Amino acid sequence: MMGVVWIVMNDLAEMVTYLPMKGISIPYFVGRFVEPSLAFASGWNYWYAYAILLAAECTAGAIIIQYWTHSVHVAVWIAIQLIVVLFLNIVAVSWFGEAEFWFASIKLFTIIGLIILGIVLFFGGGPNHDPLYFKNWQDPPGAFVPFLFHHVPRADRALGWRTVAPRRNIPKAARRFVWRLAFFYGLGSLIIGIIVPNNDEQLLGGSSDASASPFVIGIQKAGIPVLNHIINAAVLTSAWSAGNAFCFSGSRVLYSMALNGQAPKWFALTSKRGVPYVAVIFTVAIGALSFLNVSNTGAAAFQWFSNISTISGFIAWIVALITYIRFRKAMAYNGMLDVLPYRTPLQPYATYFVLFLITLLTLTNGFHVFVPANWSPSNFLAAYITIPIFLALYLGHKIWFRTPLAIKTEDIDVVTGKKEMDELEAMDKPPVPRNWLEKAWFWLA
Repeated sequence: MMGVVWIVMNDLAEMVTYLPMKGISIPYFVGRFVEPSLAFASGWNYWYAYAILLAAECTAGAIIIQYWTHSVHVAVWIAIQLIVVLFLNIVAVSWFGEAEFWFASIKLFTIIGLIILGIVLFFGGGPNHDPLYFKNWQDPPGAFVPFLFHHVPRADRALGWRTVAPRRNIPKAARRFVWRLAFFYGLGSLIIGIIVPNNDEQLLGGSSDASASPFVIGIQKAGIPVLNHIINAAVLTSAWSAGNAFCFSGSRVLYSMALNGQAPKWFALTSKRGVPYVAVIFTVAIGALSFLNVSNTGAAAFQWFSNISTISGFIAWIVALITYIRFRKAMAYNGMLDVLPYRTPLQPYATYFVLFLITLLTLTNGFHVFVPANWSPSNFLAAYITIPIFLALYLGHKIWFRTPLAIKTEDIDVVTGKKEMDELEAMDKPPVPRNWLEKAWFWLA
């Protein structure tokens, strides 16, 4: 999966590095390199995904808080989170960058600390001095729990696994992204598999509160006091930070679409400080779907939101890959591939392969709901409702505005904005590190 994300990031980096214009978004590139109807549907899909993710993070935050107490109704915690997100995105928007910096710092130090903790526990450095090694991969057998077909373990585990200076900084970020992903998520997942057995009764599914967090379970099993509360507090700030960022991104996508005539004009209304408050309020209103948690367990509500946002993310990737293919084809047609400031390997073949793979993942995302024991209309809708919504937006726009199937290759504009970006690049002066600490920081940044 890291390879898939790497290819998608490379595709986006090539396009954005070539035309790093202020205020652009992926739907802008879709409309410029593919056609308007797909850009329209893509823009609304992005907003829809961000709004649903806001609901998912508020649900996650409520689950985490319930680790400490069940005496306060879950609706209170959800309301508090939504109010704070609304406040930060409208009233205190100037604090947004500062808040995200500290939230990101907490996340960074937490995951590094957890990885170090996992290594210590692996070698028996916990209070019980019992080396874990790979015991949890042997009893219960294997690193993956059987997902559906317990009588066909190998096939079933395979199914469960499936489940500022832009031209200088964007390529740097794209190249390093896969290594960060491998370290933080790949190594983090490995640590979880080491410290927690896959059949532990506390894992999410049998419980609806944050005691189901695998890191917390591992810490408790190791007999380490207090640390479980610290980790939960850090995870809570992460959920809150993510919800805040999703609200910001979703409202800006909606604001941008309003400016381009792809959304009602009132979403372009801004305050005296330039905050698109109508778009923010509308995004938070959709995030209020998290109140579904009031009548369902947090685990179930979170699973619904996760399934919906996953498909939206896959569709966004599919559209981005199609856009890159059209962009590259137009650049080749105009003999301009050599002028790309950033080119990635294995193209365009890697993009075609990943496009096929993500399309397959999108169509089979809800495979488990077709097993008789797991079938329910709500699970089916959560797994697939995004696809007809996207198609309705796309086809509705195309029929209403009679747009072409695709812009002809020879008519794709790959020139507008290039001269201005080249001039900005010529004025860029890379910072020179003064000591080893700055060298390390510039490498990580």
